[in-house]
Amino acid sequence: MTTTTVVHLLRHGEVYNPSKVLYGRMPDFHLSDRGREMADIAADWFEGHDIAVLLSSPLDRTRETAEPIQKRTDLPVTLDDRLIEAANRFEGLSLSARSVRDPNVLSKVYNPFRPSWGEAYSEIVQRMVEVIKVARRAAWGREAVCVSHQLPIWMARRAAERKRLWHRPDLRECNLASITSLTFVEQRLASVSYAEPAASLYGDEPGVPGA
Repeated sequence: MTTTTVVHLLRHGEVYNPSKVLYGRMPDFHLSDRGREMADIAADWFEGHDIAVLLSSPLDRTRETAEPIQKRTDLPVTLDDRLIEAANRFEGLSLSARSVRDPNVLSKVYNPFRPSWGEAYSEIVQRMVEVIKVARRAAWGREAVCVSHQLPIWMARRAAERKRLWHRPDLRECNLASITSLTFVEQRLASVSYAEPAASLYGDEPGVPGA
C-alpha cells in the first residue's frame, strides 16, 4: 500500500501597510483586519483535512496567519527560518513606477536572472526544498501546512514543476492567503495544485510582489 502525504504552502494574508513600504523581513508588520479575515477563511479551507504538522516563517504576518489553524487543530506552531521572506536590498523603501529612473535603484537591478537586488532564486529553492522535506517526513501519510511568503512559495512551485526560476514578478500565481499544495506518493512528487479560498476579499488593488 502506497503512502500519500500533502504539504500545503500557505501565503500570509493582507498586511496593514498604508505607506506601501516594501517591508520584506522587517518586524512589526501585522495583518490588517481584512488579512485576519483571510487567515480565518484559509483555516476554514483546511477543515476536514488531516493536518499533522504546522510550520511558519518567524515573521509577524505569517505567525498571525497560522493562528486560526493552530486554534482549530490544537497543533503547536513550529517556527522555521527557512520559510522566511526572501532577502531584498530594497527593503524599507516605497517604490513606484518612477523608481526605475532612480540611479540607486538601477544600480541594483543589473541582473534579473539571479536576481541582483536580493537573495538568489537558487538559494530560496534550496531552503524551501529542505523545509518541505522536513514537513513531509513529520506528516508522513497525513498533511502539513507551511505558512510562508509569495516569492519563496513561488520558487518552490516553479522548482517542483521543473520550470526556470527567473520570471516576471507580476505573473506570479501566489495571491494573499493562497494555498499551493504539493502531493507526494511515497517520496515522489505526484501533483501540484493551487487554491485561493480568500479570493472574494482581494478587491482591485494588486498585492506587493514578494510580500
